[in-house]
Amino acid sequence: MTSARTVSVGGVDLGGGAPVRVQSMLNTGPHEVAAAQAQIAELADAGCELVRIAVPQADSLPFLREYVQTSPLPVIADIHFDHRLALGAIEAGVAKLRINPGTMGDWAKVDAIIDAAGQAAIPLRIGVNAGSLAAEVAEYRDLSLAEKLVESALSFQRHFEERGFYDIVLSVKASSVPVTIAAYRDLSHRSPYPLHIGVTEAGTAGTGSIKSAVGLGTLLADGIGDTLRVSLTADPTAEVAVAWDILAALDLRRRSPELISCPTCGRCQVDLIPVAAEVEAGLDALAQQYPQAAGLKVAVMGCVVNGPGEAREADFGIAAGRGRGRIFAQGQPLHTVPESELVAALLDTIKKSF
Repeated sequence: MTSARTVSVGGVDLGGGAPVRVQSMLNTGPHEVAAAQAQIAELADAGCELVRIAVPQADSLPFLREYVQTSPLPVIADIHFDHRLALGAIEAGVAKLRINPGTMGDWAKVDAIIDAAGQAAIPLRIGVNAGSLAAEVAEYRDLSLAEKLVESALSFQRHFEERGFYDIVLSVKASSVPVTIAAYRDLSHRSPYPLHIGVTEAGTAGTGSIKSAVGLGTLLADGIGDTLRVSLTADPTAEVAVAWDILAALDLRRRSPELISCPTCGRCQVDLIPVAAEVEAGLDALAQQYPQAAGLKVAVMGCVVNGPGEAREADFGIAAGRGRGRIFAQGQPLHTVPESELVAALLDTIKKSF
């Protein structure tokens, strides 16, 4: 989005005008090879573009090498506390490391990581969060948490630059939406590097999706953010789905057609809820078969107040009433069918346009 610099993660560009990239993180242990590989494949199918793996101990490293060799997505290693794990992950061939210098103990260990990453020509994400600020910044009583996050990230950035390392991605995550927004807004004006955005520890699928949509949607609408992860206490594929929904809501990127469907009320004369759900599932399947379908706008309307007008404004649509519905294409009414045939007729009409 707004970052001036471009960083490449295994051939996937971040920043410098590249699309906002979607990433997630495995919730399998590194030793669960079959489960981890299956989850990577599921994430790739769901639209994930970068996958992160926790590397908690040294005996995880041989498995990490296998994931790097077999993954269809660039693999990012997530390292804390032990710099030797970071060095081992670089040797295993990861496309990027996520570290927080504040958890590594001392600068000599961080410098060893910086030098190894430079030799391997891979980027490093400086991932600062509220629980691991730079030691000297954490003591500043006159700074807000958002300000401490930013000052920590910038102090680490300066150290990396002094070592001659510029292949940097920054993040300043908090579980508070207002703190997250304030921190990234400030950082976006003070650093040229790509920003990985996220509301950390956002919560379960329901509340976490809302917090992420509010926080990340606000930042993206401001033009802030080059890659994102939606952090949910849920299956990682759900994180990817929510991330794409956020991007689609802002017309930044899409994987499926845009569905416009009216809220049900007493004027609705068809059972619109299952109709809309069936259309949505059908459109998702259609987009997998016909990628060009992702740019379509499809309306499913259930009454005469807004139905005909909205359906005409969409590429395709249904304007329903009294157990029947009229199919529209490019603003023109085509034919009227019974409620039981609405979805099939709509999807068939869309397919015939390709």
